[in-house]
Amino acid sequence: MIDTTNAHKNLSFFQRYFLVFLSIILVISLFFLRNGFKANAILDQLAHNSLLPEIALQNGRPTVIEFYADWCEACKEMATDMIDAKKENTNKVDVVLLNVDNPRWAELIDKYNVNGIPKLIFFDDKGEFKGFSIGVRKISELNDIFSALKNDSELPLFTKSSNSSNFTSETSSSEENFFNNFVKSEGPRDHG
Repeated sequence: MIDTTNAHKNLSFFQRYFLVFLSIILVISLFFLRNGFKANAILDQLAHNSLLPEIALQNGRPTVIEFYADWCEACKEMATDMIDAKKENTNKVDVVLLNVDNPRWAELIDKYNVNGIPKLIFFDDKGEFKGFSIGVRKISELNDIFSALKNDSELPLFTKSSNSSNFTSETSSSEENFFNNFVKSEGPRDHG
């Protein structure tokens, strides 16, 4: 039988502090891993519950298509606000999530010149392109966008920068001219 009553006396001062430090690192790591999985679960929930783009664009409701990726921190940041906006606009505006890492959506990624995520593409109730936004949008901004889509009015202009992740996609100059109406973010690096 092993005597453990004096085991703490066998550990040096350094070893005891090292074990405490290691325990703290383990707790912090588990906390961040758990929150990371939660954010991915929210994105998965949104994507799983979204319509196919061709169905959403033909059902007579305005549509927001979000291009995202599981690894995109900006997409994760916006996910809870997108769920809230989607709930507030159930049966009024459709939200479609398309993962840029899924080759199934490569044609749409090219068509809509997705070069940063999250990228939101807006369509009216007839499936006609209205505009786009790149970067994180807060719940108030999403509600303003959804309201403009429901009322078939001009999309809002936001005057603050937003976070986005780079995603490169090749496009032709004719496709670049297609995007003449978008939700703008004005910041120190934006040039008119």
